Amino acid sequence: MRQPASIVWFRNDLRLADNPALTAAVKRGGPVLPVFIWAPDEEDDWAPGAASRWWLHHSLASLRLSIEKLDSVLLIRKGETLGQLRQLARQSGANAVFWNDRYEPQVLLRDRHIKASLRGAGIDVQSFSAGLLHEPGTVLNQAGKPYQVFTPFWKACLGLADRCMPLHPPRRLPSPASWPRPLPLDALALLPAADWARGIEAAWKPGEAGARANLRRFIRKALAAYSDGRNRPDEQGTSRLSPHLHFGEISPRQVWQTLATRRSSQFMAEIGWREFAHHLLFHFPHTPREPLRPNFRKFPWQFNARLMTAWQQGRTGYPLVDAGMRELWATGWMHNRVRMVAASFLVKDLLMDWRRGAAWFWDTLVDADLANNTLGWQWVAGCGADAAPYYRVFNPVGQGEKFDPDGNYVRRWVPELAQLPNNWIHRPFDAPAATLNKAGVVLGRDYPEPVVTHALARQVALMAYKDLSQD
Repeated sequence: MRQPASIVWFRNDLRLADNPALTAAVKRGGPVLPVFIWAPDEEDDWAPGAASRWWLHHSLASLRLSIEKLDSVLLIRKGETLGQLRQLARQSGANAVFWNDRYEPQVLLRDRHIKASLRGAGIDVQSFSAGLLHEPGTVLNQAGKPYQVFTPFWKACLGLADRCMPLHPPRRLPSPASWPRPLPLDALALLPAADWARGIEAAWKPGEAGARANLRRFIRKALAAYSDGRNRPDEQGTSRLSPHLHFGEISPRQVWQTLATRRSSQFMAEIGWREFAHHLLFHFPHTPREPLRPNFRKFPWQFNARLMTAWQQGRTGYPLVDAGMRELWATGWMHNRVRMVAASFLVKDLLMDWRRGAAWFWDTLVDADLANNTLGWQWVAGCGADAAPYYRVFNPVGQGEKFDPDGNYVRRWVPELAQLPNNWIHRPFDAPAATLNKAGVVLGRDYPEPVVTHALARQVALMAYKDLSQD
């Protein structure tokens, strides 16, 4: 007698290789129904932003083609997830649902409800760990409490048992006698109406094949010099794997095993920071909305719409900050060193609430990830785990001169300054009039005057942070 069908619910695991839920369904026997359900209302305030939706559309298109090569179909649906799964089970006779876990607070609650409801209806439900090296909640300190500092957390992770080898992709997916009707991908309306995404499209190739290609490029061209190159926004010194990891087009286990023999402890630590971010989100689910450190709830954040727009548009008058914000708008990504500088400028030079910056990144980053985004912004603001000390205020000029010494990054994204010599490219407001004139730059016309004076803004921020620490 043929085994009843199984549903594999794809989420942020848009790959065939090293996909435990898919492997378990195939191993069970019987038809396998791959399903993706678009239900943004079930993710609270954290439905994918515009850039993430663009990526999701193309990643689903790639996954659909890969599944079709296995003589199967990706069933695309939208609406309430539980209702869609129940309907698909009735239509196909499926009596099992498999998925890989996610750890965002609202999604965890939703998944627990779905699991209990389906099991109550007599449907077997199994979920698997696939997006992290270690399940959140399994790495605790000697007191049985969650770590709040990265170094001991990562040391504990490295001391755990060896990780399993990644799973091979299936060679074929058995089909049901008849398929439930899928929606066309365009019915999800994930793509922006305007041509805003052209730059993103030129910069990225979503999908499992794109993830593997990016990993190969990184190994071939950047891994050997990663310790220094990772800080240079003017060079291709990073892996650029973050959106592929977020959407599960490649697993951290695949990355880890590929690089395990190449002795790149620095890059492995970057994988560790991703683990740490999810560890914190799991144990402190309030942190996307509230600071981890309670005293920061009374920090005197300010808001100025004009300054916020200047920051968003890359018109602050500080070239490294502006280059990063323009790169973000054009490509859906920003180099991590520049992310820290741009974030520091918003929260410490402009004294804007870190949650405003996190919201902008959430909408514009193709790698927008709730755990990473929360950790990064709280780290810069000084209100999170392992946070930067309050007196650390990134100097946008000094950071530019150190990490973009020839000005190539600024010249690419702030072309109106391209003719300035290296010694003035990061500080056009200090350049002699003759130098500006020769470069064809009139401050206030071609490029803005600084919206604040960094040295003064730094002192104001330090006073506010110091007052808070003394309360």
